[in-house]
Amino acid sequence: MQTEERRKILIVDDDPMVLKVIRSYLKDSYKVYCIRSGEEALKFLSMQIPDVVLLDYMMPGMDGPEVFRRMQEDERTQGIPVFFMTAVTDRDRVLECMEMNPEEYLVKPVSSSKLLKKLSDLFEKESITKETFVEKMKQEYLIENENAWDNAIYVLEGHFVSNKEEYEKFANIEIVKTNTDDMLERMYSYTQRLSHAEFRKQMKDIVLVGLKRYKNKYSYAKDSKFVLYEKYSRRDVSFLMNCEKDLSSTMYGMKRIGEDVFIFVTYHKVGAENEDKLYADGKPDYADMFVDNMIFKWDSQIGKGPESGYMKDVVEAKRRHLFIKKSDAETSFYYMGTFDIINIIGDKKKDNNGNLRDITKVTMKMHYAVREDLLRYLESKIITGENR
Repeated sequence: MQTEERRKILIVDDDPMVLKVIRSYLKDSYKVYCIRSGEEALKFLSMQIPDVVLLDYMMPGMDGPEVFRRMQEDERTQGIPVFFMTAVTDRDRVLECMEMNPEEYLVKPVSSSKLLKKLSDLFEKESITKETFVEKMKQEYLIENENAWDNAIYVLEGHFVSNKEEYEKFANIEIVKTNTDDMLERMYSYTQRLSHAEFRKQMKDIVLVGLKRYKNKYSYAKDSKFVLYEKYSRRDVSFLMNCEKDLSSTMYGMKRIGEDVFIFVTYHKVGAENEDKLYADGKPDYADMFVDNMIFKWDSQIGKGPESGYMKDVVEAKRRHLFIKKSDAETSFYYMGTFDIINIIGDKKKDNNGNLRDITKVTMKMHYAVREDLLRYLESKIITGENR
């Protein structure tokens, strides 16, 4: 990532002495620009976007309130925080100023300590402690997993990519970083983008829609990370389980993650692009099927008998999840819900060399009856070019 730039402060005041003094307060910590009129300030703002504007309230020609109004009318500048500065202290003028809703109101002469503290407080709004973040996650989203913090940051920092193409697409998107004080800090470039009204509005809409969908889908099952009959890729499962990296390449057939086990099933193999691929131990016979909308029968991988560590992972898991897609032509799986194991039988199946190997036949009982329309879809025949 690029080195963080110093934040930019624009000071607008018709008094050159005020400009000189305030610049002396800020020049060691910030990149400072000084402008002596409202008209020149607007010209500057048409070319550059500072992080804060320190704006004199009373100036000849275009005064501070008029500059502020013009800034609010321009989507490029309406998100920039404005600190009004004025020597006027009468009650009516102060109220008039505050009604415009600036970020701050400072009475001249402005002290160095007060100004620096106000700016520091403003920029600290763009960071949050780990403890505050975790507490908010628990209160708002009922996320108790202690690893969720680190994994969320891992994703926001652009590390949750699985190939070169994704890395090139997302690696330069700077949103947040973790600083040396273990604070989550919003990146400067992202803050700059948020100063544009349209970008800020679109981001707000995305967040609000996401929160609404989250609450609507999970309100009935607050202990679940998955929604019945929604479609998920293996990568989605890896992400939602707060894995430190993308585990999708290892999620074939069965995958144990912590206290959860995930069964991935392809209901039909007709028309799959990899129909002729070689399987390590032998090609499955695709006997996995629903007996009815509550009972599902599933065969383990070849070589995985009832006493294997593979089956131990399945049996001893606290939660067992079933994901099904109709064919290999589909990339995502329907989440069918959680299940109990009601029967396990050891059996034999030939591997690629013709040797009989152990397998396990498992009968599952779903916690929720499978939706009839989805069951019909999964059981319907695959339409290919040959049978149209």
